[in-house]
Order: sequence, then structure tokens, then C-alpha cells
Amino acid sequence: MKVLRNILILIAVFVLFAATLTARAQRDSIIDGIVGIVGGNVILISDIENQYMQIRSQGMIQGTAPKMKCQIFENMLFQKLLLHQAQVDSLSVTDTQVELEMDRRMRYFISQAGTPERLEEHFGKSLLEIKNELRDVIKESMLTEQEQQKITKDVTITPAEVKTFFRKLPKDSIPLINSELEIGFIMKQPLIGEAEKQASKDKLKGFKERFTKGDDFSTLAVLYSEDPGSSKQGGELGMFKRGEMRPEFEAAAFKLKPGEVSDIVETEDGYHLIQMIERRGEYINVRHILLQPKVSPVNLNKAKVSLDSISSLIQMKKLTFDDAVVRYSDDPSKNNGGLMINQQTGNSKFESSQVDPKIFFVIDKLKVGEISSPVLTTDRGKQDYRIYYLKSRTNPHKANLEEDYARIQLIALESKKMNMIDEWITNKLNTTYVAIMDDFRNCTFQRKWIKN
Repeated sequence: MKVLRNILILIAVFVLFAATLTARAQRDSIIDGIVGIVGGNVILISDIENQYMQIRSQGMIQGTAPKMKCQIFENMLFQKLLLHQAQVDSLSVTDTQVELEMDRRMRYFISQAGTPERLEEHFGKSLLEIKNELRDVIKESMLTEQEQQKITKDVTITPAEVKTFFRKLPKDSIPLINSELEIGFIMKQPLIGEAEKQASKDKLKGFKERFTKGDDFSTLAVLYSEDPGSSKQGGELGMFKRGEMRPEFEAAAFKLKPGEVSDIVETEDGYHLIQMIERRGEYINVRHILLQPKVSPVNLNKAKVSLDSISSLIQMKKLTFDDAVVRYSDDPSKNNGGLMINQQTGNSKFESSQVDPKIFFVIDKLKVGEISSPVLTTDRGKQDYRIYYLKSRTNPHKANLEEDYARIQLIALESKKMNMIDEWITNKLNTTYVAIMDDFRNCTFQRKWIKN
């Protein structure tokens, strides 16, 4: 039950947004009514039914439908209890914070749908209607997140507690660790010639001239921008404040007036034209067109030849990988020994499924300690050459403290946080009004939501 509850909490936010939209279209076919009240916050039967349908569509159903709906309902009781306490604690989120989170969620939904038009078609609503229907949901979600963070923010765990937690785990509960890899690389970034840079600048000058003659900036962005994250949205980036973008980009963007277009701005991503959409307090929303100068074949080949030489020196043991990284790599990873970092775990270990297939195809052929030939890589529109190094490969095994301490520490910390949340729920139920209607009074709950 605890595992499933954790899954429900993790997916609840995204599912709730999608379920809220779906509910509007399906509510006529659902006999709606209140099935639970926590404080002054209600839970509707349609909330449960639509979240159930969303989870089922993702293939995450465990057990019978009634049992699953009871588990969804208990998770909703928890979310409403968090919301009630956030209201009691006078926690707040500003309209600007809600709008920023709205923009972030909308960008995610659009990326999943493919285009704004497909998202509108899927829900049968305009983007404005979708935003209006989600605004209150997002505000409640942000408040519950604040309250939950407040409960667990001071939770830490000592090495002794990690060891005790692991020793108390039943043998059949010790996680199986799949084969893991540690991968290093050396990257050579080819020089971009002045001719290629000037070609990009000239194109952007042409776009600005077309804009001044009446062409639509967002249309130009769709057609020509090389930023895959924003080009489909007409170059629109969504609301952001200082410190979130490249410094040169921000310096130019924050000087603009609504509708105004900047001169050409150079950042490490390439060259930009920026158009201000709106300013809201400390936040702005802009469109941009990004062009990335292309590397000439000659310079690209120079990078490959350079890495060929470095690879040969390492293979002949005239140079260690660690020394080569520090001396020759053009990637910031040189500061941590050239190791790739797993964004999911924060450490340098990857399961095979977590490695980019193109990289895994190269690494899978190597023995531990071996290094690859130069590989052409395209990252965010930029080309470079890399040689990969297989530092370690483990065999599948049951977790142990020697090899898997970081993973066990994380599990132990999450368990301690969940225990604190359980205690918090027990205490709050003594002072919070909770009503559960007949439909769900026969559920087997983990907590005593129903008082005698």
C-alpha cells in the first residue's frame, strides 16, 4: 500500500491537471456529488472517477477498481488535509507565481501534445479556456506542495540511521540493483569560423527587416528559429525573471518595450532576435528567433583528428584518461573527472535504460577501462566530437551498503519523511473536521479518517 501511495502522490499533480480538463468534457456522463469533506474542502465523485480513468490509461492500475478508487480517495483526503492546513497557516501564492507555474505546465502539455493546436483539439477547448479551468487547481496544488515541504524541510538522516534502516529491511524488500555503468567522456568543440558567424547575423538582419515591413515575428520564429523548445510556440518562452536565462539574453530582453524587437544578441547558444510580449512586475515574456552558426567541415575534421590522437595516447598508456580530461576536454564535466551525471539520481551511475541509446551503442562494445574512437555528437544544434570511457560496470545484485550507499540513503530519507508525514496526519486528524459519505465508508484506509 505504501508503494502505491507514493506512486499516487508522485503522479497526482500531472494527473490532476489532465483529469480536471477531461472532467469538464465527461461530467454530464457522471452522476456527481460530494463524497468527502476535509475542513472546508470537498472531494467530488467525478474527481475520483476521472483520476482513476487517467491512471488506468497510463497502465498503472493495481488491484480491483473499487480498491484502486479507495486508494485514490485516501490520497485525495491527504491532499485536502494539506490544503486545509495551508489555509490555516495562511500560506499564500501570488497571482504571478500561479501564472508562471501555469506557463510551465502549459509548455509541458504542449510538448506532450506536439503543438498548441493538437492540445486544443484533444480537449476541445482553446488554450485560454484550458488555462482558466486549471488556474484554481494549480493554486491549490502549489499550496499543498508548500505545506508538505514545510512538514519535511528539516528532515535529515545520519549514516547510523541509514545502516539501521538497511539492517531492518526484510530480505525480500532489499531492492535489486540492475547493472550500472559509469561513463566518462572528452569533448572537443570545433571552432566556428567568422564566415559562418556572419552568415547567421545576416539572416537575422533580414528577419528584422521583414518584421519592420509587416511580417509577423512569431511566424518567422516558427519557420526559421533553431530553438526546438520554443519554435513551435512562435518563439515564445513564457514568463521568467532575472537569473533564469543567459545573462546577455536577459540584459537585452529586459530593456525592451512591449512589441519592440532587439538588435542581434549573442550568447553561447548562438545569435538571437528578441521581441517583448509583456512585462508583469519582475517577470517578462518574450519571443525569440535563434540561429546557430554551423561548423565548417574543415574545423569539424580538425576536432576529430585531435581526439584521435588523444585516444591513441590513452590506449598506449602514455596518458591517463583523468589527465587527458583536464588537459583537453572542452566540456564543463572536466571539473568532475569527465564523468556523466545521472540527472535522476545526482550521481555518476546509470542503468542501461537510462543511457542515451546512441551513447549506449558505443559503450556496450567497450570493456571496463577502454576508450572509444571519436563519435560525432549533436547537442542542442551544436556539433562536436567525443571519445567515451567506460570507467566501471557492475553486475546485477541485491543492494548493499558498500556499493549502493547513496541509493539506500535516499530510500531511507524518503522513508523517514513518509513516517513524519504519517505522524502529522494522525495529529491533524484529531483537530480537523473530516466527513466521508456512505459510498466510501467501507474502504480499508491506512489512516483513521473515520472517527467513531
